[in-house]
Amino acid sequence: MLGPRVRLGLIFKRSVRGLKPVKLVANYRLTDAHIKKALNAAADIDARVATALNLIGLPAARKRAHGFDSLAKIVVGQQVSTRAAEAITQRLVESLNGQLEPEMLLSCDDETLRAAGLSRQKISYLRSLAAAVLEGELPLLDLPKMSDDEVLQRITEIRGFGAWSAQMYLMFSLGRTDVWPSGDLAVRVGFGRLLCLVERPTAKETEELALAFTPYRSALALLCWHYYSSVPQAEQ
Repeated sequence: MLGPRVRLGLIFKRSVRGLKPVKLVANYRLTDAHIKKALNAAADIDARVATALNLIGLPAARKRAHGFDSLAKIVVGQQVSTRAAEAITQRLVESLNGQLEPEMLLSCDDETLRAAGLSRQKISYLRSLAAAVLEGELPLLDLPKMSDDEVLQRITEIRGFGAWSAQMYLMFSLGRTDVWPSGDLAVRVGFGRLLCLVERPTAKETEELALAFTPYRSALALLCWHYYSSVPQAEQ
């Protein structure tokens, strides 16, 4: 549970077992209202953002719970499709008697986790995460009070968590509004298409080009993902 200084809000989302309440930190800001306001501001900065919004509309918020389970699901989702990640997560949760918690995961044998669809590498990552949470190396209660850079540092200290994984947690579990995952391929492709670039921008170019959109880059990343999936290259 979260401590008394971290108040929670509740929304409902579809989980692997149906509809259930999702706990949000009190200062969660990457909401639909913020996304609309941020992208309207980005459209004022660059008319190409306005063109994209007129074409595909606003992206939806992607709210996730703050806690161990969301970090574990990020590991499960690494380098697999969304559908595959959902199926593996379903089997993993069932293997843990419905409790995706660090204690349950550490007590589960490798064979059971492998049967759920996890690779040996991901099992190792999940065990490292569980141990870090239980031993206090990753202080989940304190993350909402940390800066973006501090959260990034603490999460990437855990084996199996790079910048992308930490950025996903910052955006969707902590609701931070100026996170820019320039290493994400779909963000780079969507951003390049949105800006009508001839060549796909590199991660460094994507980082530099997005500086003009500070402090609206989380919403811009959502738009890039939305654009990538909604507008095939042939329609550019």
